[in-house]
Amino acid sequence: MRQQGRRHLGQFRVNSFSVSADGYGAGPGQDIDTPMGRGGMRLHDWAFRTRTFQHHVFGRDGGETGPEDDLAAEGFENIGAWIMGRNMFGPRRGPWARDDDWRGWWGDEPPYHVPVFVLTNHPRAPIEMQGGTVFYFVTDGIAEALDQARAAAGARDIRLGGGVATIREYLRAGLLDRLHIAVAPVLLGGGEALFAGLDLPALGYRVARHQAAEVALHLILERDGGA
Repeated sequence: MRQQGRRHLGQFRVNSFSVSADGYGAGPGQDIDTPMGRGGMRLHDWAFRTRTFQHHVFGRDGGETGPEDDLAAEGFENIGAWIMGRNMFGPRRGPWARDDDWRGWWGDEPPYHVPVFVLTNHPRAPIEMQGGTVFYFVTDGIAEALDQARAAAGARDIRLGGGVATIREYLRAGLLDRLHIAVAPVLLGGGEALFAGLDLPALGYRVARHQAAEVALHLILERDGGA
């Protein structure tokens, strides 16, 4: 019955998630100075040049239009909530310090503008940011985070931001409806492999669309019977 009910809700999707040609969504050696690992920022060259990312993420004018900008723009349409792993929210691990002033990588006004549900093992009070973003910290696992995000999003879609480990958890559980993966012409040689050990066809996923653009190869994966 729950699966039938989901058809009336928005999709749960990944958009504009970049991997290297050898399958890594982040490089080795991630830390506060290199959050994407060594060489990892090169994965996003295609996105950073688009008008959509310049506007939504960096708050700037300009940027390129065209097919890759159209794909980037799709990722911001009809979004009612986000989910992300703690590694995407910040570099710190373990219990939150009482005086912890970390509020994410994005400054006072993050680019989300809707509720964001952060997966963590350690409770923390919600953080309200400028522009409508509120970070909620969920300690009861991926299904609970998705339930809370669905309640917040209503009929709108939910976007899963990452990182790699979080996407893999939701893929393994068959909960993601759609993924836009951008394969960048970059080799990282190590780091976090997005699809290693996952039998995507057995999990119900197929390549519904592919598009070779100027900077990256874009794949749209969909789950059979998804929302």
